[in-house]
Amino acid sequence: MRIHRQLCFLASLLLVIHAGPISQPSDKDETTAEHYLKSFYNLTDETDQRIVDRRESSQLTEKMKEMQKFFGFKVTGKLDSETMEMMKKPRCGVPDVAKYSTFEGNPKWQTNKLTYRIVNYTPHMSKAEVDDSMEKALQVWAKVTPVKFTRIYSGAADIMISFGTRYHGDAYPFDGPQGILAHAFAPSPGLGGDAHFDGDEFFTLRSSRGFVLFLVAAHEFGHSLGLAHSNIRGALMFPTYSFTDPDRFSLPYDDIRGIQSLYGPNRDSISIQPDPEVPTAPNACDPNLIMDAVTTLRGETMFFKDSFFWRSSPSRSVTQLQIKHFWLNAPNNIEAAYEDPVRDKLFFFKGRQVWAFNGITLESGYPKTLSSFGVSSLVRKICAAVHDTSSGKTLLFVEKVYYSYDERAKKMDRGYPQLVESGFPGMTGEVTAAHIANGFIYLYSGTNVFEFGLYSKKYFRVLKNSFFLPC
Repeated sequence: MRIHRQLCFLASLLLVIHAGPISQPSDKDETTAEHYLKSFYNLTDETDQRIVDRRESSQLTEKMKEMQKFFGFKVTGKLDSETMEMMKKPRCGVPDVAKYSTFEGNPKWQTNKLTYRIVNYTPHMSKAEVDDSMEKALQVWAKVTPVKFTRIYSGAADIMISFGTRYHGDAYPFDGPQGILAHAFAPSPGLGGDAHFDGDEFFTLRSSRGFVLFLVAAHEFGHSLGLAHSNIRGALMFPTYSFTDPDRFSLPYDDIRGIQSLYGPNRDSISIQPDPEVPTAPNACDPNLIMDAVTTLRGETMFFKDSFFWRSSPSRSVTQLQIKHFWLNAPNNIEAAYEDPVRDKLFFFKGRQVWAFNGITLESGYPKTLSSFGVSSLVRKICAAVHDTSSGKTLLFVEKVYYSYDERAKKMDRGYPQLVESGFPGMTGEVTAAHIANGFIYLYSGTNVFEFGLYSKKYFRVLKNSFFLPC
């Protein structure tokens, strides 16, 4: 097994900004992007200029799409600001393409009794704090598997733990503060299992001002045991660092399932159990399917049902995902949703609360109450929502009436609520979802979708809920 396929660096917090195109990428941006794709997406380095030119128009685009798909970004193949921002963030050294991101051969230890040794320490924490952090991080995995860890103080251990800076003896140098935090090797002879931490980083016991050593170590020890990265946001093995209060940390189900696939469950422990099984995904072809909500997002259309959503691109390519795997801070069973592309915000409604996201990032101050939209305190929930970019108005449907909200003035229009039937003649049922496409407004009610002219409000036809999905 090639060592660079085993090596993993833990990254810092992923931040997401508006995914608009970079009108004129600088030479530095282009160099950064090419280096990133070479490092993590197997972009080949050709010397023949004709091959280089062809690569730039095909392979470079395809590799860019791979990267965007992995992180859940809009897949364009173009160097937009969201992609560029991600490329500039510190991250894992293991390539993300499938044949590299999984440890070859699913390596694991052939014994459940492992030893570890702390070779040296970081200057930013006391020895006792480091010892405690490492032991606690190992116990994260011991609690859910039969694997037991014993500390030794001399000689070679299965997991050798050390702090080093820059070139520290394994041909994978660290890069100074605020970059690569740590790396670890999958089970194998020699370096296998060893975990190295960048001594230039400011590690802490629990403060969010630095990097919590326990969180970093728990991630790295997952690699020491044979786990590769997860693309599930919120999983411990997701390749980016995210602060969590260590006293409230609970190993996510994705990580439990992964480690138990290698070592099995801990039969002696009944206190740590996996989360309930992932719920059954809804079937797009179910004739009784009733959508919870529908919205656009940066050129795509999202169809929500229970804890899942379908993501449909303009090419009609459709994928199904879990809501919390895309928006970690969003609720399940969303009741209404809409996008305001001018402000690049996505709104989710559930009960008397509303969430606002920029891409996948929850906006500061949210969730808020419905009163922030000027809705009457008597309204218990929004049943459907849709935004008309040309008018700047958002329609909010509540049972058999609807409101018109002026996004720019940030207030409700006068004369509302109105009966849905008066605004959309022929629509008699309760609107449960809505979206706009190609000059039409589509109102969902039960298992049907009613098509109206966006401006004429003329009724054209009735469709089934699965009309926009592959069925």
